[in-house]
Parts: sequence; structure tokens; C-alpha cells
Amino acid sequence: MPSPVNLISEHLPDSRKYPRTASSAEQSSSAQSNASEAALKRRRRHYTPVWIVLVLLLPCLALTIYYARYGLSGPLLPDSILPSPSYALVLFLVYLDGVGLVALTLLLSRNLIRAFFEKRNRLVGKGFRSKLVAAFIGFALIPTVLLALVASGVISEVIDVWFSDQVMHVLRDSEDVAHLYQKDREVLAADTARVISKEIFREDILKPEHRELLKSMLARMQHEYHLAGVEVFSPKMETLARMMDPQLSDTVLSLPVGQLVLQVLDRAKAQASAQEAPVGRLIRAAAPIMGSGNTDQVRGVVVVSSYVPESLIRKMDAIAKQFEEYSQIKSMKNPIKGGAYLFVAVVTLLILFGATWFGFYVARGITVPIQRLAEGTEAIAKGNLDIHIDVKATDEIGTLVQSFNRMTTDLRTNKSRLDEMNMSLIQSNVEIDQRRAYTEAVVETIAAGVLSIDMAGLVTRFNPSGERILGVKGDELRGRPVYDAFKQFNLSLFQKAYDQMLVEQTDSLSMEGQSETPNGRLLTLGLSISRMQNEAGQDLGFVFVFEDRTDFIKAQKTAAWQEVAQRIAHEIKNPLTPIQLSAQRLRKKFFEKSPDFEEIFDQATGVIINEVTSLKGMVDEFSKYARMPVPKMSKESLHDIIQKVISLYTSAHRDVEFVLQLDEGLPDLNCDREQMRRVFVNLFDNAIQASNDQGHVWVTTEADWRRNRAIVRVADDGSGIQAEDQEKLFVPYFSKKRTGTGLGLAIVHRIITDHNGTIHAENNHPKGAVLRFDLPL
Repeated sequence: MPSPVNLISEHLPDSRKYPRTASSAEQSSSAQSNASEAALKRRRRHYTPVWIVLVLLLPCLALTIYYARYGLSGPLLPDSILPSPSYALVLFLVYLDGVGLVALTLLLSRNLIRAFFEKRNRLVGKGFRSKLVAAFIGFALIPTVLLALVASGVISEVIDVWFSDQVMHVLRDSEDVAHLYQKDREVLAADTARVISKEIFREDILKPEHRELLKSMLARMQHEYHLAGVEVFSPKMETLARMMDPQLSDTVLSLPVGQLVLQVLDRAKAQASAQEAPVGRLIRAAAPIMGSGNTDQVRGVVVVSSYVPESLIRKMDAIAKQFEEYSQIKSMKNPIKGGAYLFVAVVTLLILFGATWFGFYVARGITVPIQRLAEGTEAIAKGNLDIHIDVKATDEIGTLVQSFNRMTTDLRTNKSRLDEMNMSLIQSNVEIDQRRAYTEAVVETIAAGVLSIDMAGLVTRFNPSGERILGVKGDELRGRPVYDAFKQFNLSLFQKAYDQMLVEQTDSLSMEGQSETPNGRLLTLGLSISRMQNEAGQDLGFVFVFEDRTDFIKAQKTAAWQEVAQRIAHEIKNPLTPIQLSAQRLRKKFFEKSPDFEEIFDQATGVIINEVTSLKGMVDEFSKYARMPVPKMSKESLHDIIQKVISLYTSAHRDVEFVLQLDEGLPDLNCDREQMRRVFVNLFDNAIQASNDQGHVWVTTEADWRRNRAIVRVADDGSGIQAEDQEKLFVPYFSKKRTGTGLGLAIVHRIITDHNGTIHAENNHPKGAVLRFDLPL
């Protein structure tokens, strides 16, 4: 069956079918790059004249509008062909605008004609580009032409309104009103000066003795005629009286008036003039004061001043300036209208040109990449994976081109990787086959039994050593559900280990127990179960590795009993020596008829009795250890057993403090209450003796629900455990105490083992020892 990699590689283009060297790929890429650069240069040359015309035309239009509006200078020449000297410049600018407009139209037409012929020649992608350009021009032409027509009509109406005769009449009448206002103020000032002159002549108050009367009359006249000032001068130009408006500044009223007075004295008639003040304008009129009789002698001069405010002066000057400017602009009505029409035409052509250019740009951005994609797809279909499209685009087409280039790159990379992977897989398959053959050879020839289970709970492997140990044929187990197989062949130890692995979710587990074979043979098996996982950490099942430890256990028990026998012989020999010595002494003293025989008799018999009693106690302890009863299981509270045992020690050992840390969630356990009481008695005795009847004893319980075990710790702060004694603690008759039998911890180990538990010892920190055992929940 071909591998997936081979199937994929079969459907990829084969470079052997379509040979292509690296140099040819580089030449193709270089040719594409050169073609792109040449096309870019052609486009630049094509649009260069357009940009040149636009660069020249737009400033020319701006100058036309500027000079038509603001560039007129000099007086109007009504009798001349040209209304003003700037008229020729404006006409020349309009002519240049027309030439630029014609050139722009020709350039735009050239682009459209080229597109038309490209469509007729049916070049690749040109039809679509022509349609797209036509669509852009069509969408832009209708509103642009309508806008141009409307704008032309509006421009014509606006210019006619701007340069209408009504506006001209209004401006001319405004200027006439301003001049009439000036004249009326001068005439009014002259009349006022004559009235005051006649009043002074009639009252005859020019004499020095009438100065106050003259001033009083001048004040009255100033207030009555609302004058800025009234002055009276003598023929010698001496100021006889002077009344000025206090609200006006001295810079206005202090303007020179001597010239006007001299003119009146010379001509003997009223004169008027206007003087420009720093702020505003001062209109002055002077009238002579004639002498009495028919003489023409001038006795004095009256000067009347009238103030025109600055705001009114500015308005009058503005009216005059606007009338002059309007007269000059009106002479340029036709050039301005022609320039406006040209501007609308240029804007219209620019819009059409922009639509055409944008259409060509968009079409080129779509058709060129599509053409390159079509060529690249055809090249890939022929087996050329070195193709690369070099087109500048930023929209979806650009994304498509980039995706195509990434696809070709990925295809090239994947093809090379697939070739490498194919070779690697071939080599890996060879190595896997070799490894599988080696593993199968090891499993088939290993002395230990091997049984594997997959994730579906089916037995997948059972080696010959397992068949020999259990007496079960491998064909009777392979492919069967694990529970059915274990139940049929009474493999309860395997079932127990498998269930515990599923419950505790551990990676490995080891246990030892007895199992009966189908032929009735009782075996002691050492069993290890491990979880199988692949490199990704996924579970593949479980593998059992087991061995027959029956002969080993027998040899171990024989060696243990030999050790026990040697220890018993040693322990029995110790009391026999004093018994023998006492009997020999007693015999010797008896035959010697020693006078202190009675005393010696009493001592010897006492030693013999004590040693025999000790020997009997040792034999009784060994008998108890050898005849350990079968546990009678029942539901018991472990905490209750601990509390009752501790109550026995609190009164007898007052210097020892028991510290309890009991797990309230620990349920009742299935155990023998009396044997568990004996366990805690032995553990507490060892802890108290190690602490020299003082210190602390810590008792801790914990429910480990993940492992389904009850954990008990008994710790002290005594001398601790020596490293060389670690492995001998639970061996019978091993003791570091002179009065100990060495059976306490051995009995504890026996009871815990009978309850399907484990026990071990370690040092406490900072000092002391900890004995930890666990029982099934």
C-alpha cells in the first residue's frame, strides 16, 4: 500500500518530466523584469507630453484670470482699438490657453484612438481594458458635459449681470453724489462766512473795545451753524477772535489758513478750499468784512471751518475707486468671458482625461496581473515551478498575485521537502522494520512474560514466556477483551493491577501476588504494568511484564528462616551459658560439701529460673509471630483506634506530647481492629523509646482519593535511623535496643502486608524518624 507521501508526490509535477535548469529560470525572471521596465518606460514617454501641456496650460489659465481681473493699469482709451495697454496681454494669454486646449484634446484623442485599434487587433486583455475605459468615460462624460453647459450658461449670465449698464449707472451716480456733497459743503461754508461777515459789519464790533461782544457773537454763530471753528482776522492777518469746537483735536484745527486769508484780502470776495487733515478733511471758506460807506476797503476777514469725518472720506474715496476699477474691468468683458469659457473647457477636458487615465490605470492594474497569472498558470501546468510574477498591485489582484507567488514558492519548497521526506521515510521505514524485528525478537526470547492491551481493551500481544509461565496459549488471549480473558483464566492479579491503573491514572505500577494457573499450580508473580505513549504523548495502551517468583520467594523464605534460626540459636545460647555455669558451680559446691552451699544454691537456682523465664518469653514471642492469625475484616474507624491507643500512653508517659493531624474526610476502613491496635502500639513504643520518654509524637492521616489509599504517618523527634539499618528495620529479631526482641516492626510489617498495604521508614526533619504506611480505602 503506497504511503500518503508517495500519493502526494505522484500528483505533483515531476521535474524529470519537465526539465528546467536554474539558469533558465533566472533568464525567465530577468526577461520578465526587463519587459516590465520597458513597459514602464513606454508609459512614462506616453504621458510625458500630457504632463508638459498641463504644466504649461494651468499657469497660463491662472495668469489669464489674474490679469483680466487685477492686472489692468493705466487710463482707459475710448478712441483706441484696445481699451487699455493690458488688453493685448490678456488676449495673448487667451490665445495660449486655446492652443493648450487644442493640444490637450489631441493628446487625449491619441490615447483613445490607440485603445480603439488595440481592441480591433484583439490583443489579450485589451478588449476588457477598452470596455473599462469606455465605461469610465461614459460615466464621466454625461455629467461633465451637462456641468460644462450649465457652468457656461451661469458664467454668461453672471458676467452680463456684473457688467450691466444698471451697475455702471449706479456707480457713476454714487461718484456724482460724492462730488456734489463736497461742493455743497464748500458752498454752505462760503454762505455761512458771508452771513457772519454781514452780521459783524452791521454790528460794527471790530473795534478793540468790542472784543468780548465779537467773541460772544462768534460762539453763537458756531453753535447755530454747527461749525468746527470760526475765526476773524484783521487786514494785517492778526487774529482778532477765534472760536473752535473743543471735541476736535488741535492737529485738525491748527492747519494753516494764511493763504486763504491773503486771497480774500487781495480779491475782496469770498473764497473756499478743502484741506486734508491727519484724520478727516477740513472745508474752509473765507469772506471779507467791508468798510462803511461806498469804499472797497476790507476791514477784516471771517474764516469758517467745517469738518468732514474720516469714515465719510473713506466712503467717498472708495466710491470713486470702485467706479474707476469697474470702468477698466468692463472694458475686459469679452476677454474675461472667453477666459471663463476656456477654463470650463479645460476643466471638462481634465475630468475626461482623468476618467480616461483612471480607466487605463485600473484596467492595466487588472488586465496585466491577470495576463501574468494566466501565463504563470500555463507554465506551472507544464511543470515549471520556478515561475514568479513581478507585478505591482495593492488591491485584491495584488493579493491574488502574492498568493500565486507564495503558492509557487510553497509548491517548490514542498516538492523539495517531499523528495527529502520520501527518502527520509524510506530510511525511517527500514529503521522501523529493523527495530520492530529486533523488538519482536527480544519480546519472543525474553524470559519474562509480556502482555499488551490497546486502548479498546483488547489483548494484542502475549509472548511465549508468558505462555510458559501461566500455562495459557497465546491464541486463546489475543484479540479478546481483557476482562473476559482475565476472568476465564482466573488472572485476578492482572485484573487488579489493570483496574488500579485505570483508577489512579498513573504511568506505571508494580505489585506482587499469587495466581493459580489453569492446571492448578499456585504461582507467586512479580507484576509491572506501564502505560504506552507515542512521541506526541497520546496513550496507546498498557503493557504487562511479569515473572515467576515462586522459586525465588521460596529461596528468600528459606534464607530468612535460616537467619531467624541463627538468631534464635544465638538468643537461646545467651541464657544457656549462665544456666550451665550456675549448674556446674552448684555441682562443684555440692561435692565439696561447701559450708555456703545453701547460699550458692539459692543464687544458682535464681539465675537458672530467671534465664529460663527469659528463654520462655522469647519462645512465646516467636510463637506469636509464627502463629499470626488471619485478619478478621470489618468496617472500623481508624481515628477511633488511634484515639484509644493514645489514651493508654497519655497517663503513663506525661513527658511525651502527641500531636494529631487527622483528615476529617477519611472514611471507615476495612481492617482487623485488634491487629491495627497492635500496629499503633508497636509504632508508639518505638517512637517513645527513640525519644527517651520525652518529646513529641506526630500522628497524621490523609485520604488520597486519586490513588484510593489511606495514608498514615507516625513521626518522632528521636535519634533517627542510621543509613546501614534502613533495610533491616522490618527483619525479625533485628533491634538496636538491649532489651528489645526485634519482632515489633516485623509484626507491624506482617499486619500491614496482610491488609494489602505497604510500609516504609525514613528520617524526619530536622531530626527523628517517620514511619509511613498506606491502606486501601
